[in-house]
Amino acid sequence: MTDDAPLDLNLHSPQRRLIELRMAHADLDALIDRTLADTATPTPLDELTLRRLKKRRLLLRDQIAQLEADLDPPEPA
Repeated sequence: MTDDAPLDLNLHSPQRRLIELRMAHADLDALIDRTLADTATPTPLDELTLRRLKKRRLLLRDQIAQLEADLDPPEPA
């Protein structure tokens, strides 16, 4: 793909997907940090929400790692 490829093709590129995943991961990090800072004594609902957010963050991290590996495969020995 060249730099002058149509914009719509770039919207679906693996590199763009990687950027989107990294942004979503950073957003979740910030949300988790804010939630932890705002909650002096967490309720069971707060704890459940935090567990779900952390699980989602972990899934994003795994997707990022897989996409990075796909984009830059290791050199053969």
